Amino acid sequence: MPDLAGKVALVTGCASGIGKAAMERLRADGAEVVGTDVDAAKGEAEADNCGAMFAAQDVSDRDRWAEVVALATERFGRLDILVNNAGIVSGASIGDEDDEAVFAAWDRVIAINLSGTMAGCRAAIKAMTANPDGPSGSIVNIASTTAISPLPTDVGYSASKGGVRVLSKSVATWCAQQGYAIRCNTVIPGATETGILDATEAAMPGFKAQVAKTSPMNRLADPSETAAAIAFLASDECPFMTGAELLVDGGALSIHPGF
Repeated sequence: MPDLAGKVALVTGCASGIGKAAMERLRADGAEVVGTDVDAAKGEAEADNCGAMFAAQDVSDRDRWAEVVALATERFGRLDILVNNAGIVSGASIGDEDDEAVFAAWDRVIAINLSGTMAGCRAAIKAMTANPDGPSGSIVNIASTTAISPLPTDVGYSASKGGVRVLSKSVATWCAQQGYAIRCNTVIPGATETGILDATEAAMPGFKAQVAKTSPMNRLADPSETAAAIAFLASDECPFMTGAELLVDGGALSIHPGF
């Protein structure tokens, strides 16, 4: 297990799914963690359960980013890790008839998934460059296999996650060129047992079984499996990894779609 003792992490979307698992894993590996979520009641309960600090946050609110990062640095004296996990789906395709609904869904998902991730990177870099021992840290952005193999039924989600992939590379190379020991990498999960899939399953019975078949392992991922990849990238065990993409997709993108 990576040793994260002495490190301070901020994890968004901590109330459930991958964010909850990441918060728990980073705490178990020794980091001090601030978890954030728009669901304050659930987020605080999950943070309390693993000994993390909690702050309510809508990641699309740029001003709130400065506040939650300040909470972390004022409490723990530094920021070493940011996990940009919070995200939503739009549920709208490019061909949906209702223009107003399509663009409203697009604007919201881009604001949270892409602009929120960029705002998080910006706030984290400011804090990480001010660390007592010099500029250092690890930013882990959570994308999706839809960033590579997009959903025709959700143009906003697919586009936002594709944007996260390229954003991460831009952040990574900029930090490297500044001479900062601040890395930025992307985790690309496949279909995972999360609240988003639960909601879809309720509306479309059998959806989970169908999605599980996209992986040759014929199952969904447990959030803890993605959290393990996040913990690795957050640690000092991969100091030459930046701008990289780590697939946690059960081989879904490694097999020809006809097989």
